[in-house]
Amino acid sequence: MAYSVSHNSFSTIPLFVGFLVVASSLAHVLSSPLMSDSGNRQMKNRTFKPAKDIQKLRRINAYLKKINKPAMKTIQSPDGDIIDCVLSHLQPAFDHPELRGQKPSDPPARPKRHNSTDANPENLQLWTGSGESCPEGTVPIRRTTEKDVLRASSVRRYRRTRRRHIRRDSTGSGHEHAVVFVNGDQYYGAKASLNVWAPRVTNEYEFSLSQIWIISGSFGNDLNTIEAGWQVSPELYGDIYPRFFTYWTTDAYRATGCYNLLCSGFVQTTNKIAIGAAISPISSYNGRQFDIDIMVWK
Repeated sequence: MAYSVSHNSFSTIPLFVGFLVVASSLAHVLSSPLMSDSGNRQMKNRTFKPAKDIQKLRRINAYLKKINKPAMKTIQSPDGDIIDCVLSHLQPAFDHPELRGQKPSDPPARPKRHNSTDANPENLQLWTGSGESCPEGTVPIRRTTEKDVLRASSVRRYRRTRRRHIRRDSTGSGHEHAVVFVNGDQYYGAKASLNVWAPRVTNEYEFSLSQIWIISGSFGNDLNTIEAGWQVSPELYGDIYPRFFTYWTTDAYRATGCYNLLCSGFVQTTNKIAIGAAISPISSYNGRQFDIDIMVWK
């Protein structure tokens, strides 16, 4: 998977993300009248959380402990993100039973005749604006916070997509999209150049994205996908920045798959790009235009 900003001084940045194909609010705040020490009856607010909320917080904290790995270095991004530089073999992908204890292999060679050069990866995302970078042997991972999970109401909803009734056309209720697609017998890769914008969404539960979407199977329960691009999702990230994302599923989003590195799935090998981090710069109307190039190959 390659990532680039095109036009003028920007060129392709090598990024390979391996794919493992193995198969509101806590608002229950109550008030009660209490007796003061002097015996005078006063109304004092006392907040407490029902057992259900306490159990929910325990689940969230357990998930955060699992997903946020020990960092060799921590970088504060201007947009509020915390980027942890995590040893490559400790990233979430290696929590999977079939990978536990192993280390990432070297990225595969790029496809023949793929023309690319390495240049200025530090200029592609907001977290690199201060000149900070992750050391070799580590991968940058956006730290997941309690607020992130609470916005989605549950751990499962947070890390998984909210897609419903996946269709090839644009007639699905509540899901407007345009699709350019090609069918064939055997494909070993695909590439797309995506112009990067920051579209406004009308509320925190809407999202907007542009992506490359590689699928196998039908549009039924056997749908198997690899997805990557940029997205604006206030529910997932808490802001309206366009962010580089990945997604996968092996069963039409029913029980498998998640965004970015929020579960075992993608194996990241670059220390230059943080999946889920904000993209910078972005295109402007009647101004400069910026693209990202994304390539997926077998």
